[in-house]
Amino acid sequence: MAEIIEYKVPTMAEMAANGQEPEVLFWVGCAGSFDDRYKKVTISFVKILNKIGVKFAVLGTEEACTGDPARRAGNEFTFQMLAQQNIQVLNGYGIKKIVTACPHCFNTLKNEYPELGGNYEVIHHSTYLQQLINDGRVKIEGGGSFKGQKITYHDSCYLGRANDIYEAPRQLLENLDAELVEMKRCKTNGLCCGAGGGQMFKEPEKGTKDVNVERIEDALATGANTIAVACPFCMVMMSDGVKNKEREYNVKVYDLAELLEQAM
Repeated sequence: MAEIIEYKVPTMAEMAANGQEPEVLFWVGCAGSFDDRYKKVTISFVKILNKIGVKFAVLGTEEACTGDPARRAGNEFTFQMLAQQNIQVLNGYGIKKIVTACPHCFNTLKNEYPELGGNYEVIHHSTYLQQLINDGRVKIEGGGSFKGQKITYHDSCYLGRANDIYEAPRQLLENLDAELVEMKRCKTNGLCCGAGGGQMFKEPEKGTKDVNVERIEDALATGANTIAVACPFCMVMMSDGVKNKEREYNVKVYDLAELLEQAM
């Protein structure tokens, strides 16, 4: 019999109708809403919030793409249109604090919406989850199922080099009692997964090797059988890299939220 997974996801419209305010708005993003693999990350994150009683809400059908892929691909008009639509909705609800599992959404909401009138405290889920651990709200029982396992972490460009967030994801992994093994190219010297700048949505230019294959070679060289990511684009590229090397039978790619949920 299939396991019945129970989790509650209140919408901002429902909450506002009841005269309530969320502690935080969870910005799900396109990948978290529609990509089958990253939907699992959304569910893991929601289950963590449900379990510890965080009062949160999502915009649901009122949430549109932040416009990041359009702007990166050079379509400024579409970006402006989507951004203004989202800002109108967010400001209409008086949103002050946003958490998202996508570094692309995070970067756009945090650094590009203010000039259009959208000023919010924006937190990436890696930082938010680590804060919950520090505050004692999330408790990990003896490292859970990852105790002593080798895990390597791939830095997302929009988290790392663009926003200088390197430590929170690593602290979160260390809380799992796992052995964090770094790739030779990491932190400020990290290598892109190959999906940034709109590359996610097109075939790569001609060359000798795809970037994600080069990056997965860095990850496999660590000897880790778990690759941790904190970005939906990185998830796709790293998973494809594992398949390219025919290692999916013993090397798994997980988001930080999935690892934490399994350990709780």
